[in-house]
Amino acid sequence: MHAADDDALLGAMASGDQDAAARFVRRHQRQVYGLALSITGDGATAEDVAQEAFTRAWRHAASFDARRASATTWLLTITRNLAIDAVRVRRSDPADPAALAALLGAADVPGPAELAEAGNERRSLIEALGRLPVEQRRALVLATIGGRTSEEVSAVEGIPLGTAKTRIRTALSRLRAALVSEERTE
Repeated sequence: MHAADDDALLGAMASGDQDAAARFVRRHQRQVYGLALSITGDGATAEDVAQEAFTRAWRHAASFDARRASATTWLLTITRNLAIDAVRVRRSDPADPAALAALLGAADVPGPAELAEAGNERRSLIEALGRLPVEQRRALVLATIGGRTSEEVSAVEGIPLGTAKTRIRTALSRLRAALVSEERTE
């Protein structure tokens, strides 16, 4: 595979050459599907992502700029973004509480004592969260409850990636320390 060949194929695709598109797909289909599968973890979703990636490459071939990235990098970036979007869509589907309980091995409904204990633990957790600095609390909630990655927290909060990671890590550490010290005093 040569970058010049890919550049030529994309140029031909931009002018509507279907044979060039077919060659481009054959050349990159394994890489694109493999990346999509590694991100989504689902064969059917990976196939959909791969198909959409090639469709977008076809539609946007004219905007490809070889000075910014190789054709392979450009195509795999399209694939990566589509795969992440597919995972986010799937993640936003609400989980069935009964299915989660079964996975966690919760066969019985908790009794009053367990519910009271859970309520106390919840109050302790909320109080410990409230004692965290606002920036750390926001980063932690986005990452844990919101299911966001460090990169997504960085983007949402408008902070560098390293800062997002530090805020999450520090918040977890402080939260853990607060809850452990509270356990010892009980």
